[in-house]
Amino acid sequence: MSLQVRPLRETDHAEWRRLWTGYLAFYDTTVPEEVYTSTWARLMGGDPVDGRGLIAEEDGRPVGLAHLYRQRHGWKTRDVVYLQDLFADPDARGRGVGRALIEAVYEAADAMGAPEVYWTTAHDNAPARRLYDRVGALTPFVKYQRA
Repeated sequence: MSLQVRPLRETDHAEWRRLWTGYLAFYDTTVPEEVYTSTWARLMGGDPVDGRGLIAEEDGRPVGLAHLYRQRHGWKTRDVVYLQDLFADPDARGRGVGRALIEAVYEAADAMGAPEVYWTTAHDNAPARRLYDRVGALTPFVKYQRA
């Protein structure tokens, strides 16, 4: 099988929505329609602060996605990239989709002049963490959010 990763295009909307819905379902969550609309508009806007989207295709069929955001960092002189969403179709897992997407995120971050990339995942997402342990370094930080 041929696996390629490329930037999202306007014509990818339906497949992007299908994949992102699968990602949200994996984390047992949903978002209102206006979030789909605003996220898609941001990803298509061309500003890396607003986000960029990547899609993985296997033999021309979309099988995964990644969303990345360029951010300022108070401890660094250059920006960093946050990999917010990473998803591979369940039937495509184990075939390198996640790794290919992460490597494409690394390439995009390098091209933006922001080579530091970080992301979070659920502590019990063992399959993803096995990949992340091979392509990244686990940090000691624990995420909190406003209650």
